[in-house]
Amino acid sequence: MATSEGKNPAFEADLDGPENPDHELAEFGTDSYALETLKGSLCPFTNLLSLFWSRHDPTSINRQGNDVGAQYRSGIYYYNETQARLAQESKDAKQLELKDKIVTEILPAKRFYKAEEYHQQYLERGGGQGNKQSAAKGCTDPIRCYG
Repeated sequence: MATSEGKNPAFEADLDGPENPDHELAEFGTDSYALETLKGSLCPFTNLLSLFWSRHDPTSINRQGNDVGAQYRSGIYYYNETQARLAQESKDAKQLELKDKIVTEILPAKRFYKAEEYHQQYLERGGGQGNKQSAAKGCTDPIRCYG
C-alpha cells in the first residue's frame, strides 16, 4: 500500500515462494499468506489505521464474521519505523475501548500478491451470496468500499 509515509516496495521484494500464488494456495497450501484488502492509494497512514480499526473485529483470532482461517487474521504490515510506531500507538488506543484483548499482529511488510480477478471488487460485485455490501450477513450500514 502506498502511503504518505513511504512508498510501497512490496512488488520489488526478492522473497522465496511463488511469484503470484493463487487463492487456493493461500487458503489451503500454507498459512503464511494473507490477502491485502485495501486498494493502495496515496493516503495518510493514520487515516488507513482509523479505517482499519473501524471495519473489523480485531479481537477474533483467524476469523472475520463467518469467514474462518489464517488468511482472515487481523494484521497491520508496515514499511518503516514511523508506520510501526503509529500502528502500535493506534492499537494501544483501540485496546482502551475494548474489553477483549486485541489479537492484531503488527509486522514488517513482505511481498503482497494481487488476488485473482474473481476476488477484485468482491463486495461491489455482491460477495459470496451476490448481495451488495454483505447485506446477506445482516449489515445494513452503507459502506463505501472503493474511492
